[in-house]
Amino acid sequence: MRYLLFLFAATMIGYTAEAQDNNKQTKNRKEQKRQRINVLARQEEEGIVAYKKHFAAGLRLNSDGYGIFFEKGKSKSVKKALLFQLEISERKHQKEEKQNNPNAPSAPIIYGKLNFFYPVKLGVQEQFLLGNKSNKNGVSVTSNLGGGLCIGVLRPYELEVDKSGTRTFVKYDSPDSLLFINGPYYGGPSLAQGWNNLKITPGVYLKPALRFDYGRYNEMINAIEVGICGEFYSSKILQMLYNKQKQFFFSAYFSVMFGKRK
Repeated sequence: MRYLLFLFAATMIGYTAEAQDNNKQTKNRKEQKRQRINVLARQEEEGIVAYKKHFAAGLRLNSDGYGIFFEKGKSKSVKKALLFQLEISERKHQKEEKQNNPNAPSAPIIYGKLNFFYPVKLGVQEQFLLGNKSNKNGVSVTSNLGGGLCIGVLRPYELEVDKSGTRTFVKYDSPDSLLFINGPYYGGPSLAQGWNNLKITPGVYLKPALRFDYGRYNEMINAIEVGICGEFYSSKILQMLYNKQKQFFFSAYFSVMFGKRK
């Protein structure tokens, strides 16, 4: 019995010592991080750039679609940076409405849709530091302004129809365009349809934004961004039948991004 009591006491003492050691290590790491942030903040006050470049990626929710983006940044000074960006998105038309065929298990139909529209943007933004919330948490606010080239990639929307008793896919500008408009329909396109008939329309874009960076004094980037974007294409983009086709597109967006500084 005495042996068991001794063993229990020794175990409890060991657990207590280990817990105290872990607490000490945690406090030391927090103190080291706090000191490091203070050093970086003082360096920036003296005009020394803490991180010279960064790489980031993120998700973007547009008022008319969604997308992903990649970014490479290069610091020009404490308050300025140059951002090189690539964005790939899908734009939806406001009149799109999915309909299911109750008589056949198939992909939904969007009646009148002519093309999937994928804007691909390649551009540059200049970033200006507006201010840090505090040195303790390192939150900063920046304004980004720039633009570049955009390519409107159009993938034809193909409907599965009944053509003389045979199921086949047709698009609006095919010889069977009447079937595209009137049916009878089985369903909409699969993810594999239309990629061999892509069309490209070039254009330009302009994009101002505000970015809130929650990891300014850390190697890891955690930020959100809100902004607007205007795109102008060399010709009208065919999206929906019986609707006015546009060359200029305006949208607002919200994005989250993650990355690493060096």
